[in-house]
Amino acid sequence: MALKTYWTFVIILITTCRSFADDDNHEMEEFLKREHSLSKPYQGVGSSSSSHWELMGDAMVTTEQVRLTTDMQSKQGAVWSRIPCHLRDWELQVHFKIHGQGKKNLNGDGLAIWYTKERMQKGPVFGNQDLFTGLGVFVDTYPNEEKHLERIFPFVLAMVGNGSISYDHERDGRPTELGGCNAMVRNLNHDTFIFIRYVRRRLTIMIDIDGQHEWRDCLDIPGVRLPQGYYFGASAVTGDLSDNHDVISLKLYQLTVLRSETEEKEEEDEITLPSVDNMDLLKMGENEEGWSSIAMFFTILFSMLGCFLLIVVGLIVYSHWNENRRKRFY
Repeated sequence: MALKTYWTFVIILITTCRSFADDDNHEMEEFLKREHSLSKPYQGVGSSSSSHWELMGDAMVTTEQVRLTTDMQSKQGAVWSRIPCHLRDWELQVHFKIHGQGKKNLNGDGLAIWYTKERMQKGPVFGNQDLFTGLGVFVDTYPNEEKHLERIFPFVLAMVGNGSISYDHERDGRPTELGGCNAMVRNLNHDTFIFIRYVRRRLTIMIDIDGQHEWRDCLDIPGVRLPQGYYFGASAVTGDLSDNHDVISLKLYQLTVLRSETEEKEEEDEITLPSVDNMDLLKMGENEEGWSSIAMFFTILFSMLGCFLLIVVGLIVYSHWNENRRKRFY
């Protein structure tokens, strides 16, 4: 973990050394965009062409929430915005709830928040299609890769896809994740929130799950390039294990950020395909982390063998010394 943290720090330092230092000097205003927001009493949800949000699969609307799946096996549902978002800088606050009868690690599978080119497409990635184009933020509640015991579930992670990158379900999305954090969000008696901010090509995710009304950092990645004109949505899926996956609200805010002339010039090129700067460097850090675990195993193994060999040699030397001593005595 230390090496991964180091590489993440290097990426941030290289990419945003100047802008990071200037963040506090920029004024920022936010405005709620009701046409892109979903909240009670959910009057904008429906199948008519005038509605702003559309349901898919097993999703249903109640007076208290949009339930993406019920606590039953083999369900999948989603809610998608009908209106593409053309905001340059934005902030999405998601009020959600995951709960069910299953005990720990006997529940699944989780929900996802989307900002993608495609919409209303069923698939294996938390109820949405694989090979998506855009941003996916996943609240993964079930560990498929059991050997990685250092990761505590539920786990929040983010991925940027360009239409050709597959989400690795068997490895819980590790090969393509930008980062994440553990988030114990199941069966809580208080509200739980995810905060997703995209400003100056920087993706920041925070969570509020402790009932203290305080945001906790989850990931912060510079150099994330997301095109405008994509759709927001939320989806969830159950398999052999299940949970209720509820969305209480999705509130999108337009952020008005003052930029310097240099920043305006740097960002004037239109983004046509989602990407992440220095993604290879991020993966390098992860690979070195994996190799460090292997190196540690062999280090311990050879150390134990070395100690054993020293003991054997010591016993042989002592045996010869004792035998010679006895011969001189007699």
